Amino acid sequence: MSLVRALYCSACGSFGMLLLAGTALAQADITTGSIGTNSVETIPIDISAVDIDMSAVDSVDDCMVAQICIDRYLWSLYERTRKIDTIKVPEQTKVTVKRKGKTRIVTKTITKLVDEDFTWKDPKAAERAGMSPMDYVIGGMDPSFRVTLYHALRALDDVGLMPGITCVFRDDYRQTIATGLKAQSERSYHGGSFRGGYGHGLAADIVSVKGETRAERLASSDQLWTWIDTHEKELGIGRPYLDRDPPHVGPIDGEEYAAHRVKPNTQHAESKAKDHQRPRSARRSPRRAEYATC
Repeated sequence: MSLVRALYCSACGSFGMLLLAGTALAQADITTGSIGTNSVETIPIDISAVDIDMSAVDSVDDCMVAQICIDRYLWSLYERTRKIDTIKVPEQTKVTVKRKGKTRIVTKTITKLVDEDFTWKDPKAAERAGMSPMDYVIGGMDPSFRVTLYHALRALDDVGLMPGITCVFRDDYRQTIATGLKAQSERSYHGGSFRGGYGHGLAADIVSVKGETRAERLASSDQLWTWIDTHEKELGIGRPYLDRDPPHVGPIDGEEYAAHRVKPNTQHAESKAKDHQRPRSARRSPRRAEYATC
């Protein structure tokens, strides 16, 4: 009898402990319910609003969110680059000519080289898209290309070439207001809708910001582009159009590079041969001032 009574007491005591434990867990759940996995609300992060110490960018491995550090570094190179280039502008003027003894006034079209400041274009396109300029310019790139471009630009920075970015992502609207050599608005590898649009940009225009004058920066850019041509396999980026559009780079395993550099040596040699057949006065510098596509 005493054995039965002992077992009964033991069972009651265990049941009581379970009730107390359940109550304690319920209270803890109420107190900390705001951090439960089912109650967490996912909020998209605006990378332009994240305040990051730029010293952290020096070592992405030390950064807790590597992609944000990469984006901030790319944005810093974009911000430090002047958005000014030289473009061709046709201008009509009336001139007096004498033909067969008669004087006539005719309209003649001449081409002038003028400086263009295109700083306003990306912010305007970002405003139309409802984004911050950083989210538009940097976020519009393909994520894997961003990483490749980051490492390439860091390598250029490390050897003292001081790279800068003039153009990155461009949607169809942004492409329509670009000047110079450019693809159809929807077919740009910078991010045209035919190529996938936002988040699929696979091209960037890069120059050197080294130099006090524009002539010095152009000379530095020549050195930068030559360095890219020499080390494109290590960098993972190359210039699909070579000197026809010097600043334009893309991944060497991409469609654009393959399409325009299938026979790079042959095409380049033919171009040089044709150029040497012209009179010296008619030859043009391969890297002209009016290369802008931004």
